[in-house]
Amino acid sequence: MEQANVSDSMGNNTDNCPSIDDFRNQVYSTSYSLITVLGFVGNGFALMVLIKTYRQSTPFHVYMMNLAMSDLLCVMTLPLRVLYYVRKGHWEQGDFLCRISSYFLYVNLYCSIYFMTAMSVTRFVAIVFPVQNLRLVTANRARLVCLGIWIFSSAASSPFLMSGQSKDPMTNKTKCFEPPKSESDRLPKLQGLNYFSLVIGFIMPFLTILICYAGIVRTLLSRTPAARRNQDSASKAIRMIVIVLLTFLISFMPYHIQRTMHLNFLSRKSTCSEQTLMQKSVVVTLCLAASNSCFDPMLYFFSGEGFRSRLSSLRQTVRSSAMRRASKLKPISNSESGKEADTI
Repeated sequence: MEQANVSDSMGNNTDNCPSIDDFRNQVYSTSYSLITVLGFVGNGFALMVLIKTYRQSTPFHVYMMNLAMSDLLCVMTLPLRVLYYVRKGHWEQGDFLCRISSYFLYVNLYCSIYFMTAMSVTRFVAIVFPVQNLRLVTANRARLVCLGIWIFSSAASSPFLMSGQSKDPMTNKTKCFEPPKSESDRLPKLQGLNYFSLVIGFIMPFLTILICYAGIVRTLLSRTPAARRNQDSASKAIRMIVIVLLTFLISFMPYHIQRTMHLNFLSRKSTCSEQTLMQKSVVVTLCLAASNSCFDPMLYFFSGEGFRSRLSSLRQTVRSSAMRRASKLKPISNSESGKEADTI
């Protein structure tokens, strides 16, 4: 963070600013632990249901599966971050895992944004252009879109593989997941990367989603009251709009705004109070960004195309298979009891 020898309003140097390490370690370790548990249970359960009912594949189903896999990939790396902050900022897992953990967090972040955008576009076409939807939107095309999203997000996040663990000469601790210092030669590159990801990875998808939702709401409002009551797709669309917008407003928007402010902040002089506030905002908004993995299961259950019906069909399948196993055991038990009766 900022290391310039600048006096603050209290006459102290920023070199002597109070550390937020205790705040950071406590907030990160607690938040990432909760996100790991909630994200793993929610997305793992959703992925199990989606895989078991894969024969009922639709474009929305394909996007939900890929979103759940992306979230699981992210939450599986969070325990390494928890371990790092529980150890008071000391990394012992090696350089490779340090790079991979940072990389997967950002791959998940932008995969989630693009998968939500694709789901919003799919719902928009289904409601606004229902006739063309049957021809334009197919499961195979959705798979190609998902493949493109994975490739693009993985390639765009690759710069995070370039920086790994480092040694802190002051504490002799091995560091990972640390933000750049103001005098770092990586700062200009990170600022350029930030503006690229801000425009391509957040602003453009968010504008696309807003345009789609405006078209959906306009189409739904133009329908007759009787048609609105009878259309199940309308309620699904409204629920999806609410959940996706909440995810963007809570997880993605604060993080992208704060990250841009933080990188610009590092290139100028600042006071201790400004530095402390900025450092704490980094902690809070990064936790919010990682929490998107907890919002996605709500998207599957409340607005997923037939997700609850898939869950019901899975329950029926499990129940029927259990009954078949029980029926196979009954003749065996009856025959055995008959033999016992003969011997008596």
